[in-house]
This record gives sequence, structure tokens and C-alpha cells, in this order.
Amino acid sequence: MLRILKTLKWKEWIYALLGVGFIVLQVWLDLTMPDYMEEITKLAVSGAASGGEIWKNGALMLGCALGSAVSSMLVGYFAARIAATVSFRLRSQVFDRVESFSMEEINRFSTASLITRTTNDIQQVQMVISMGLQIMVKAPILAVWAICKILTRNWQWSVSTAVAVGVMVIMLLFIFLAVFPKFRLVQKLTDNLNGVTRENLTGVRVVRAYNAEEYQQKKFEKANSALTKTQLFTSRAMAIMMPMMTMIMSGLTLAIYWVGAYLINDLPTGAERYEMFAQMSAFSGYAMQVVAAFMMLAMIFIILPRAMVSVRRIGEVLDAKSGIADGTLSAAPEGAPVGTVEFRNVSFKYPDASEYVLHDLSFKAEKGQMVAFIGSTGSGKSTAINLVPRFYDATEGEILVDGVNVKDYTLRALHDKIGYVPQRAVLFSGTIESNVAYGAKDGMEFTEEGVKDAVRIAQGQEFVEKMEGGYRAHIAQGGTNVSGGQKQRIAIARAVCRKPEIYIFDDSFSALDYKTDRLLRTALKRETGDATSLIVAQRIGTIRDADLIIVLDEGRVVGQGTHDELMKNCEVYREIAYSQLSKEELEGNGEVSENAGN
Repeated sequence: MLRILKTLKWKEWIYALLGVGFIVLQVWLDLTMPDYMEEITKLAVSGAASGGEIWKNGALMLGCALGSAVSSMLVGYFAARIAATVSFRLRSQVFDRVESFSMEEINRFSTASLITRTTNDIQQVQMVISMGLQIMVKAPILAVWAICKILTRNWQWSVSTAVAVGVMVIMLLFIFLAVFPKFRLVQKLTDNLNGVTRENLTGVRVVRAYNAEEYQQKKFEKANSALTKTQLFTSRAMAIMMPMMTMIMSGLTLAIYWVGAYLINDLPTGAERYEMFAQMSAFSGYAMQVVAAFMMLAMIFIILPRAMVSVRRIGEVLDAKSGIADGTLSAAPEGAPVGTVEFRNVSFKYPDASEYVLHDLSFKAEKGQMVAFIGSTGSGKSTAINLVPRFYDATEGEILVDGVNVKDYTLRALHDKIGYVPQRAVLFSGTIESNVAYGAKDGMEFTEEGVKDAVRIAQGQEFVEKMEGGYRAHIAQGGTNVSGGQKQRIAIARAVCRKPEIYIFDDSFSALDYKTDRLLRTALKRETGDATSLIVAQRIGTIRDADLIIVLDEGRVVGQGTHDELMKNCEVYREIAYSQLSKEELEGNGEVSENAGN
């Protein structure tokens, strides 16, 4: 929690100090009321005072109660402001931190866990801050002040109160030690439940297509039951506290009056008995304040353990160091070749993996060239091109863009050079225009004409202009209201709109028919011919015109060259080619038939 306190700005500290001031005022008013009660009792039982004096003390007591209520409301206001501001800042910090993570850190935490930490965990922290200023600060002040008042009274009553306090402390410690480990487990099980739910929702089409609803239901019930059982344990343990506190409070009240009865009975005169009876009523008020203070601490014990776990989990995200260190160069040196990509003896294995995915990959793409990667599933094609934007860093060797090692660039400068189209087209909620104009480079402004040109080059003009709203047509989250081919064309248009030096297409034409594929590649070559292209593809027809084709097999290069060269000297490439196209189509100089199989 100290880490959270360090995030407070001067304005929040002022709110906190004001809150503490009003808490002290509230405690003073609460502990002044028993004094007036003592005076009223003395006046009432003695019969020596007029009704006016009783009404005067009663009005003062009522004023204390109203003042205490107003102070409590002000404390609640300041606490809510501090809690909301801190949670806002924490969410921003966690989100910004996650944005800087490489894929290694994201996979280590898992998407479901990061969502839980950004929402549920921060909500727990917000709750404990909001209640903490009102209760955690008030409870010890109230307890100490009330005990000081008690110590000025008869020792017999003080002993009764001390016994009650001791029982409460032992009970709270026992419950805390038993429940705290379970709260840590609750957050992990919440991560698991979120993961199962997210997996089911994102894959709902597959679930329904394979009639796997029952399987997914059992999977969800298993995660839900584990979380529910743990929460029941913690809830039952916490539920014990309130009845126990009530029982202790009732027992203490009984003890005070029982001791008071003996003390009063031993006094010889009526005046002394009236005085003792009045003191007993005041002492009862003080004792109830002590018990109330410990009941407040009990409430904190309910929410504090889970909040402490949440703070630790948030801290893990904020303390995690990205495996991708930012470079210092914001641009390539003057005179450096523009749009070149070079791999020099690059090998790569995923974190914590024992086997390499890529082995000794070397090639150079000059400005305006197209370099294509092809190979069987799992051969390392996507891995190779994902090293260029530094989603991961090469384990061995180096990758150069414009003659500079990619590790020397700032990530922003490196990404500004690249137009990236992922294997699974990703669209964001908004409009077609906002998706195409997504990710503006420094100093670049997207125009409506620029968006339309990008969509036209990506062969999306026809379907976009038919949609309601045209370029301002609504796109649902994840692009669920457009087809796979339409999503890919919008994603390609997004890359084109940036006008980058280097295009990276990670199997980005797979959802397109052959005719659209051919038209799109022709338009790209005509309109963006100065840019370098790195393409991962499964279709021979997509890459046969590439300047360099790299054939990968289990992460190793088994062939490099043009289509004609590889047909002559690379057995793996020939097998892939003949599995897709006929000999006549491969030997012909024209485009692949639009009706050819995939």
C-alpha cells in the first residue's frame, strides 16, 4: 500500500489532510456525546435540575450528532475523490505499461489476467482507499481516544473493556491468517474464469459449429465452481466476524451494568450513587465507541487482504521490464539506403523454449523489391517477419532496416517505417475511415482522399461504397459485421494509407479470391512500387512474381531465388507448387487461373 501512497499528488495529500482533520473533529464530537449523556443522566436521576438544563444538554448532544454526521459526509467526499483519482491514474499506468510490453510479457501474464488486473484489481484498491480514509484512520484514533477516556474511570470497567478488546484482537488475527492466502487464490481463479469466458466468446462460431456448447459449459462450470468454493470459504469466515462482534458488544454492555450494579450497591449515599450511575451511562458510551472502532477494523479485515493481493498483482505489471529495449535513433543516418531490410545470420527461439524456430536466416531486400516467404505450417515464416517490427528480438544475428540494426531505433521510429498487416486482420470499433486512418505517423495527417485512395488500392472501394454510410459505415468491435475478405482489405488499406517504406504482409491475402488477389497485387505494385514488401503466403500465385522467394522448412532455409530458379533447384518448392497448380499453369507466363484451387 505504500506504493499506492507514493502515487498521490499534492492535491490528493491536501484532501487527505482535510479528511484526517474532519475525522479528528468527528471523533471528538462522538466522544463528547457520552459526557452530555452523563450530565443529563445525573440531572434526571437526582431530580435537582430543571427541565431547561436537561433540554440545553440535550440540544448540545444533538448538535454533536449533527456535526459528526456532516464531518462523516465530508470525509466520505474527500475519500471518494482520492480513490477515484488514484484508480484513474493506476488504470492509465497499467494500460501504458502493457502497451510497452513485448509479446513475451503479454504471453507471460496472459490477456485474461491483464484485463483482470486493469479492472477488478484496481477496483479492489479503489474500494480500500475509499473506505480506508474513513475507517482505517478513524478506527485507531477513536479506539485510543476512547480508551484514554475509559482509563479515567473505575478500573473494574476498564478491565471488562480490555478483556473484550483482547478477544476481538485474537479473533481478527486468527481470521486474517486463515483467509489471506485464500484471497490470493481468488484473484488467480478470477483470471482463469475470465480466460475461459473470453475464449468461449471469441470462439463462439466454432463452438456452435461443432456442437461443443456442453463441453464449454463443463469447462466454465469447473472454473466457476473453483472460484465459488474459494469465495464461499472467505465469505463464511468473514461472516463469522459480525455475529461475534455483536456478541462481544452485548457481553461488554452486560458486564458494564453488572459491575456498575455492584459498585452502586456498595455506595452509602444517594448522591454518590447518582454520580456512579451517571458515570456508568457515560462509560457505556465510551465502551461502545471502542467496540465500534474494532468493528471498523473488522470491516477493513474483510477488504484489506484482497486489496493487498491486488496491489501486489498491479505492482507485478508495473515492475515488469519489457524484453524489448527502446533504442535511441529516431531516423537512419543521412545517406543510408532507404527501404532496405537485411537479415544477417538470424536465429530465434521463443522465451523458455529449448528448440530454435529459425536457424541462420540471411537475405537482403533492396528498396522496391518483394521478398516472399513460403513453407509448410510451422516452418517459421511468420516468426521471421515479426522480428522486423521487434515483436520479438532475434536470439542470434542482427536485422537491419535502412542499414541500421533495428535495436538501435526507437520503437516509434521503427514502426513509422513499416506498414504491417497481420495474419488475422484486426479491426477496431468505429468506422471504416477511422480504421483505415489508424496509426498516423509523426507529422502526418490523413485526408479523406488519402483514405479513399488506400481503400481503392486495397480493392475495397466497391463493397465500402455499398455499405450504409460508405467510408463512415460502422465497424463493430473485431470487425464482426464484415466478412473475412473485407476485413483483410480494410487492414491492407490501413497499411497503404500510412505510405510506409516497408510493407509486411503476414499471409494477408489468404481470405481473398484469386481475382481480387491478382488485382490487389497489381495495384500495390503500381501505386506503391517504391516500397519494399515482405510477404508470407501459402499461394504460389501470390508470390511467383517476387524478386526473392525464401523457402523455409522447419526453420531452415532450403531454397532462395526467383520462382523459375526454385522450380529448377528446390524440391520443397516444387512440391508446394505442384500441390497447388498444374504443370501447364506453372510453365505458363500468364496469371494463375481465377478458378484454380487453393
